[in-house]
Amino acid sequence: MKIASEWKDYKVIATGDGEKLENWNGIILLRPDPQVIWHAEKNLSKYNGLNAWYHRSESGGGGWQFLKKTPDEWTVSYKNLKFALKTMGFKHTGLFPEQAYNWDRMIDLIKNAGRPISVLNLFGYTGGATVACSYAGASVCHVDAAKNMVDRCKENIRLSGLEDKPVRYIVDDCTKFVTREIKRGHKYDAIIMDPPSYGRGTNGEVWKLEDNLFDFVKLCTEILSDKPLFVLINSYTTGLGATVLENILNLAMKNYKGKAEAYELCLPTEEKNVVLPCGTSAIFIGE
Repeated sequence: MKIASEWKDYKVIATGDGEKLENWNGIILLRPDPQVIWHAEKNLSKYNGLNAWYHRSESGGGGWQFLKKTPDEWTVSYKNLKFALKTMGFKHTGLFPEQAYNWDRMIDLIKNAGRPISVLNLFGYTGGATVACSYAGASVCHVDAAKNMVDRCKENIRLSGLEDKPVRYIVDDCTKFVTREIKRGHKYDAIIMDPPSYGRGTNGEVWKLEDNLFDFVKLCTEILSDKPLFVLINSYTTGLGATVLENILNLAMKNYKGKAEAYELCLPTEEKNVVLPCGTSAIFIGE
């Protein structure tokens, strides 16, 4: 278990009854969380100062209920990194704060590599990892199939004062992009991926994490440099354990020197003896 405990602009106030109450730099949100199967000590929706509450619909999806004036967009900082937030669809804000643990780890690896590092961030979303790696001095290629998410990444790079750093922004299907990079002979020293549990490609191709992840990771090894720095996989698929991800990396990376480890990512809360589980990561670190 790894806890992202160094936030100043974010905290989990309380949890219970399938929800988490959060403070995002003064904006208080109540959002669903399937991992929270215990009861709340108090009614979280009655919290004084609550800005918005995301309600799930029994038929799928859901929507935000705004209880007080809330900005359309605001920012949070993590150390020297800065990110734009907004209340988005499917309960999201545009940032996964538990990933701060991985940001710190990647920054340390890149800064201590002693050589230029090129990073490929696949399924890159709004670019938390892209911003972190760029800040550390790496050149980064950010890939996501959704143009609006790639645009958010550009904004986060700008907010963090990294516009002059080498970042490529690619709107594309990740499997197709990696396949073309193999043909082009392009290589990367580090790869990050945060693949969805389920999805469909532009031509109706079905992506199912349990069926496709291992083959995709093996495909990605074909664009790794001879001496990779790291490969990081993030998963938010319930039931996919840390050991599964660790095994996938060790098997896919068997021709490289190094070792994988996997861990549950967590966030601290203001409740006594309660930490919030927030998905799983596995990282292969090259020797």
